Amino acid sequence: MNWLRGIVSRSAAQEKTSSENVERKLLPNREYLAFVIEELKRQPGRTGILPLRGRSMRPFLEHERDKALLQIVDHVKVGDAVLAEITPGHYVLHRIIKMDENGEVTLRGDGNLGCEYCKVEDVRAKAIGFYRKGRTKPDSTDGRKWRIYSWWWTRLYPIRRYLLFMWHPHVPVRFKKNKQS
Repeated sequence: MNWLRGIVSRSAAQEKTSSENVERKLLPNREYLAFVIEELKRQPGRTGILPLRGRSMRPFLEHERDKALLQIVDHVKVGDAVLAEITPGHYVLHRIIKMDENGEVTLRGDGNLGCEYCKVEDVRAKAIGFYRKGRTKPDSTDGRKWRIYSWWWTRLYPIRRYLLFMWHPHVPVRFKKNKQS
């Protein structure tokens, strides 16, 4: 079972105050994410910080290094990074790559080659920014850097497999040389 520890929620005013005002919890993913979503729904405009787990949003976002700044929104569009519940209790933070008129949403993590699917109503929150590399100021998803990265990375999908291997080569254990001293 995965465990997350993170900052549950903050209002814009709390971001400027000391960390004493930040509530902390240690829960399994299923409970933690449901809690974060409920906290965000309680007050419109509230944001929450989610520590990222997994490698599905590589190369821009890294496992246990970066955090997503989430907010409940009324509308999402293709290109948005969203927190979606793809099956009951199973959440993913991936980019929307397609939406159809029936409310079907196709998601793909930037570090993934395959897709996942849900309905528009299963989208729980939108990432409005990311705290990367230990920074205290988030990179906004409306900012120039994120938009340029997103534009290029989504168009490189046909060669993404090779680019991801160059960034993070995964050599199976059976092919590694046995180093014995």
